[in-house]
Amino acid sequence: MTFEQFAVARLPSLLRYAVVLTGNRDLAQDVVQEVLARAQVKWRRISDADSPEAYVRRMVLNEYLSWRRSWAARHVHAAGEKLVEIDDARGGVRDHADGVVEADALWNRLALLGRRQRAVLVLRYYEQLEDDAIADLLGCSAATVRSHASKALKTLRLTSEREQREYAEERS
Repeated sequence: MTFEQFAVARLPSLLRYAVVLTGNRDLAQDVVQEVLARAQVKWRRISDADSPEAYVRRMVLNEYLSWRRSWAARHVHAAGEKLVEIDDARGGVRDHADGVVEADALWNRLALLGRRQRAVLVLRYYEQLEDDAIADLLGCSAATVRSHASKALKTLRLTSEREQREYAEERS
């Protein structure tokens, strides 16, 4: 497979992955563009790897973790984008605006996380990787991965509870 064929076939997938990591479509495009520029130069070596896509995805992860414009990665402004379509468990009709509000709140809570914590959650829940695989990608132990995940989920829960209290106070 040539680099051009790889780029055409895998670009949408790499962009989705980068958007979930960064929380910002423009920043994700910058990250993927930077990675693909470097991958093109090393393509002969990358194409000899067992899985060129996994290699390039790791490059995307590393680029995100070391991105120089850190302020942009922490300030997510992606209103309306959803990680997952959520169906109403009751089977009733939901107001579309509720889903947009929920997704926006999730993006805002994710923006509060540090890069490594966010990367762990993306790799665990979006990429469906095990802790050992995540540890290998991040260059740390599986226990550190579990620690990052625990702290990130605690932050998300605390932020959600605080938002619910503030909303209840506003309504009363």
